Amino acid sequence: MPGGKRTRSEGWRKVRALRLEDIRHWWMRRLPVLEWVPAYDWKENLVPDAVSGMMLAVQQVTQGLAFAVLSSVHPVFGLYGSFFPVIIYAIFGMGRHVATGTFALTSLISANAVERLVPSAGTNFTANNNSGVLGLSEFEMQRIGVAAAVSFLGGIIQVAMFMLQLGSATFLLTEPVISAMTTGAATHVVTSQVKYLLGMKMPYISGPLGFFHIYAYIFENIRSVQLEALLLSLLSIVVLVLVKELNEKFQRNIKIVLPIDLVLIIATSAACYYADMEYAYGLEVVGHIPEGLPPPKVPPMNVLSEVVTEAFGVALVGYVASLALAQGSAKKFKYTVDDNQEFLAHGLSNVIPSFFFCIPSAAAMGRTSLLYSTGARTQVACLISSALILVVIYTIGPMLYWLPMCVLASIIIVGLKGMLMQFRDLKKYWNVDKIDWSIWVSTYVFTICFAANVGLLYGVVSTIVTVIFRFSRARTLNLKNMKEVEYKYKTEDNCKSLKQVKIVSVNNPLVFLNARKFQADLTKIIQKDSTSSQTCEDVNKCEQNTLLCSFSNGSCHGESLQPSQSERRVLVLDCSGLSLFDYTGASMLLQIYMDCKNRHIDVLLARCKASLIKAMQYGGNLESENPVFFESVSSAIDAIQIHRNYSKFSEQSEV
Repeated sequence: MPGGKRTRSEGWRKVRALRLEDIRHWWMRRLPVLEWVPAYDWKENLVPDAVSGMMLAVQQVTQGLAFAVLSSVHPVFGLYGSFFPVIIYAIFGMGRHVATGTFALTSLISANAVERLVPSAGTNFTANNNSGVLGLSEFEMQRIGVAAAVSFLGGIIQVAMFMLQLGSATFLLTEPVISAMTTGAATHVVTSQVKYLLGMKMPYISGPLGFFHIYAYIFENIRSVQLEALLLSLLSIVVLVLVKELNEKFQRNIKIVLPIDLVLIIATSAACYYADMEYAYGLEVVGHIPEGLPPPKVPPMNVLSEVVTEAFGVALVGYVASLALAQGSAKKFKYTVDDNQEFLAHGLSNVIPSFFFCIPSAAAMGRTSLLYSTGARTQVACLISSALILVVIYTIGPMLYWLPMCVLASIIIVGLKGMLMQFRDLKKYWNVDKIDWSIWVSTYVFTICFAANVGLLYGVVSTIVTVIFRFSRARTLNLKNMKEVEYKYKTEDNCKSLKQVKIVSVNNPLVFLNARKFQADLTKIIQKDSTSSQTCEDVNKCEQNTLLCSFSNGSCHGESLQPSQSERRVLVLDCSGLSLFDYTGASMLLQIYMDCKNRHIDVLLARCKASLIKAMQYGGNLESENPVFFESVSSAIDAIQIHRNYSKFSEQSEV
């Protein structure tokens, strides 16, 4: 009895240890920060991470201000969106070089909801109707409330996708679709900034074909272009492009690149302040930036039902763009990224910051490229940038009052250079695959004409349709040469008797998409063999005609005589390439077997998986005097030869 208690207690101890190990493994998977922080090499990584973090903070501040304006909310909320999501992703995300924060595409999508639910009105911008929060007007707080609701619901959708394990479905997001969608969305962002570049006052235009309506409005009101804003925009773009090109060219020779974005912001803000450009020339500036972080507040739940479309767009577009960058960095620096974990990381990076008045977030190509070029090693670089952004929020923010909006727009456009340069991929797709080229072009057109989420949906649907079309028409069978089989025949009689044996290799999965094509390919192979073989006797002619129509339920007219065992034709199917099948595929294979059997054609299946054998045995009557399934093609041919030798011996004995 004591021995039984001891055994039972040891078993419980093992179960408890196993459960603790499973729990520990689960937490390590869900909180990657527990894995990389203990292994952080302070001596090797801290300096490059600190340098990258400082450079990243500059870009986060400029893009935060710019993308907040793009999202139709006050610029200060872009600073919050560059602080909170970065910390959340560093805890839950797996991309070491993924700089999460404000993102042009998600900002553009959320702007649709903001402008639709809280439209612009001149009286709402007055400071008289103060909300008491951050010193901003009630109108501005209503707008950020809608943007925060989009972020909250979009994050909830991403977390739900994580719980449903939909990360594995990302194989549908092919490179041409992602490239076309992001390029089209970048074109939309550039279009939305044209009014700031030109210094024009124009209403918010969105919806289907809104892209063309914006340019139509600009050309109709071309006389209202502000010359001072246009010249400052052109000068800013030229300086940004020139300096960034020089930074890239001499990147290997200099340790720290020139932060031209920061230099441009300081220079133009100082010039605008001392020249009083806001009043002298009517230049639009950023305006008052409140100090400090806001207290947490629940996003307005009453508008969630009205922002479902934008929330889905933010969830899908943001995740797709971020995952592509995470996978690219993982491939470049040789580590792994869990697609499903990224759903959780980006979902929480949208849900939690939404309580702090943050706009939707995602990873951006420009920030990730900056981490590459500055030599960042880990997520510590992003955390250092967050600390510096916090300093900006509490101390430097109010100094950005005089920053011209046209300069911010110039920074946005130049920052989208990487996405816009994806037009060069068209040549690659044309040379490799014309269908992928057409998918890229059509996805881009749909994105331009409608929206990024519509273009993404179209691209995925087009990919699925293309796969179905190609799969159903792909070659499913391959006729093997007897020399390819590792089997030797010593006598000429053996070679003559094996002329009636055909070995066919199954190359693709056999499912409902290609079952009919499989049947047609097999018919062609047998038909080709039948027409090339010489007919010596009338019985053989009838048998060949029967074979030609065996797969279409045809019949042979005339006297049908059963051939001798040594003259029966044999079809050997090498099923080693049949990695996947469904009920339709197994039924088609069984139908072919039974049809050939009725026409006096022996069918042998070699190298079948156990699941296929079980499915065929369950689906029909495979009872036969001779075995049907063989471990290899050679063993099947051995069986054919033994059976034919035995048949010849029997015939000679009867004679």
